[in-house]
Amino acid sequence: MASPTLRRRRLSRLLREQREELGWTASKVAKEAKARSGKPRGWSASKLTRLEGGDWKRVNSDDVLTLLDVYGVTDPSDREAYVALAREANQRGWWASFGDALGSGQFVGLESEASSIRTYESMCIPGLLQTPEYARAIISGNGLVADEDELTTRVDARMFRKNVFTKTKPVTFWAVLDEAALLRITPALSDQLEHLLHMGSQSNIGIQVLPIDRGPHAAMTGQFVIMEFPLPDPPVVYLEVMSEELYLEKPEEITRYQHVYDYVQAEALSVSDSRQLIRDRLASL
Repeated sequence: MASPTLRRRRLSRLLREQREELGWTASKVAKEAKARSGKPRGWSASKLTRLEGGDWKRVNSDDVLTLLDVYGVTDPSDREAYVALAREANQRGWWASFGDALGSGQFVGLESEASSIRTYESMCIPGLLQTPEYARAIISGNGLVADEDELTTRVDARMFRKNVFTKTKPVTFWAVLDEAALLRITPALSDQLEHLLHMGSQSNIGIQVLPIDRGPHAAMTGQFVIMEFPLPDPPVVYLEVMSEELYLEKPEEITRYQHVYDYVQAEALSVSDSRQLIRDRLASL
């Protein structure tokens, strides 16, 4: 299904581009929107900034139409396209059925519609490649989830994310794993290594291992994910530090992380050599 997260980001970006094309400030637009809408307290520069930044959960179609009036967008088909985008952005994503098990749903909302995902992981196996047992160990290991029912829900939610591999146009997924992530897999979780070998045999999935003995590398500061989408949506870089999420969208930021990924991928073992290293690690357990 369509991701309301991606639609929300698209609507915010398009509205921001309309304003920037006119060269107007947020304050000027808010003042004009206030006059046109007849709502003295309905508009402010901060409201417009939140709308343009995607910092909202629901948007009023009338507000979108008011902004289109301000920006001089009069073509009926263009206006209807904006309203339809707002309508889709207001829908509930599939992740809502899992409560707060997937956080705000922003990441999985983008993940669910990505055409390509590239990830570097320094300490653990990426969520889309995890077995239920490994996911349970990772989630319970942070010490924040003690309730068994909540733990089960979080594991189920993580497994549900794998639908990106079975949709009509499966995502192309490439992972570079630091060898440290493999070394942290205990004998009790050895099925995770077998699962990596199985997943890596699929044509749309690539797995490379970056050996520890290669020394310092371009991504020493931590893991990151690069998600690309069908046009017209631009790529997004996702960073996670403890419980904080950060999304980068500026062209220069995207380019920087794409270069970092290229460097890390070049330092990693080939796909075939990586498979052999995973087999060796499995045999050692």
